[in-house]
Amino acid sequence: MKIHEFKAFPNPLRVRMFLAEKGINGIPFEQINVPEGEHREPAYLAKNPYGAVPTLELDDGACISETIAICRYFEELQPEPALMGETPREKADIEMWQRRVEQTLNDTVATYFHHGTPGLGSLESYQNKEWGEQNLKRYHDAMQRLDDHLEGRTFMCGETFSIADITLFSGLYLGGILEIEIPDRLTNLNRWRKVVSSRPSASA
Repeated sequence: MKIHEFKAFPNPLRVRMFLAEKGINGIPFEQINVPEGEHREPAYLAKNPYGAVPTLELDDGACISETIAICRYFEELQPEPALMGETPREKADIEMWQRRVEQTLNDTVATYFHHGTPGLGSLESYQNKEWGEQNLKRYHDAMQRLDDHLEGRTFMCGETFSIADITLFSGLYLGGILEIEIPDRLTNLNRWRKVVSSRPSASA
C-alpha cells in the first residue's frame, strides 16, 4: 500500500491529517511532481485517469482516488477514533458540514488559484481572471458563514474533531499559501484555526 501525492497541495494534507489522527503510520508516500506535469504522464493516469492527487494504491494494485473516498477506506479499516461520526445523526451532520466546507471554501479558493493567479503556469490550459476574482469573493463569504457557524462550538460539529475540521483546515491552508488572511473580525474562525493548528496532525 502507498499513497501518491504532491505534498504541497491541500487534498494530500487532508489525507495526511486523517491518518495522523487515526494513528496510522508506516504508509509510504510517493511524490508526484504536479508543477512539472507528472500527474499527466501515462504511468500516473493509469492509476488515476483524472490526473488528480492523492491516489491510494493498494497492495493488489487497485487504486482509490478522491480524498474523502480514501479517508472513508481508512475509517472503515480502523473505526477508532471515529472521524466521520458514530451514530446516524453524527455521520449525517459531519458529512453535511464536510461537503459545505468543500464546496463553498475549498473549491472556491482552488478556483481562485487556477484562474485568479498564475496557478500552475503553462499547465493551465484555460484561465478566466474575472471568474477567479469572483471565487475569491465567494471564499471570503464562506469564511464569514463558517465564522458564524463556529459561534459557541469548539469544532465544526460540536465538541468532537472530525473530517469536517480537516477539510476546513486544508482550505484555509491553501488560502494562507495564497496570502489570503482570515480577517481579524472573524474571531470564531481565528480561534478555531489556532486550536486545530496546535494538533500534532496539523504538521503531518
